[in-house]
Amino acid sequence: MSQSPPSDKRIDPSGFTIGIVAACYNEDLIESLLDKVAAGICENGEPAELLVERVPGSHEIPCAVNLMLNARPFSCMIGLGVVIKGATSHHHLVAESAGNALQSLSLSQGVPVINGIIVTDDLSSAEERITGRLDRGSEFARAALEMAQLHEKWTKT
Repeated sequence: MSQSPPSDKRIDPSGFTIGIVAACYNEDLIESLLDKVAAGICENGEPAELLVERVPGSHEIPCAVNLMLNARPFSCMIGLGVVIKGATSHHHLVAESAGNALQSLSLSQGVPVINGIIVTDDLSSAEERITGRLDRGSEFARAALEMAQLHEKWTKT
């Protein structure tokens, strides 16, 4: 993501059903990210429904998103994770695999899925994006609302 997000649009979420799947790894950072996403979604009102499911790690996010999308209709889904580099390149594999699966689900299910998996080389970079000056949580919320609005515009129910 760029360090220069688009202008903020005020979107009333009252007609939207939004699902969030959040990984549990890097728990403190995930909790902060989840709080920022939820606050951003509710900034201009309460959505019809905001459902949060937890999964062990970022690799499990697409499975949970798929289960939820197969169970009921959603205006938009958000997958949240924090993947920080360890001693190997495993973090790239997890992030790429999960990101590709989320994109595939969005296209096959016809529902926007926001990839909110933050991938960094170190803890300080993750903190900067979640609790620091780069507020990715608000960006993910804004993207979800804009895509839910677009989904509502172009989907016949």
